[in-house]
Amino acid sequence: MQFQKITPYLWFEDQAEEAATFYCSIFKNSTITSASSMIVEFQLEGMSFIAINGGPQYQFNEAVSFYVLCEDQQEVDDLWNVLTQNGGSEGKCGWCKDKYGLSWQIIPKRFREIMKSSEPEQAQKVIAKMLTMNKMVVADFEEVING
Repeated sequence: MQFQKITPYLWFEDQAEEAATFYCSIFKNSTITSASSMIVEFQLEGMSFIAINGGPQYQFNEAVSFYVLCEDQQEVDDLWNVLTQNGGSEGKCGWCKDKYGLSWQIIPKRFREIMKSSEPEQAQKVIAKMLTMNKMVVADFEEVING
């Protein structure tokens, strides 16, 4: 395994192992690598994370989020549905929160492709459409650019 110099460190009140197990169930190539009553180390898609049961003094907020680039609409739908269930919530423009309050950006790869290759006028139309969405829907972006 390659050395990871920077590792996200996630503070939970007392659900570190529960959260790590939840995240590992969502993403392929994911595993809990070490767990104690206080600290849980895990990997999601090859990226290392550490979670701590640190008590109630800190809460997650939108200042930090995890940006997930999805291969297709099915992956967007699957991730969106599992992250927003059981106390999670939908936000705007592809943002959502999971049941632990952690923010995620669930972004279809096609959206990035459109934004990189579009004329400025088309890009503005796609952005305007995105601003009306919670979960991003690729077909809606295609409709905007293809008329």
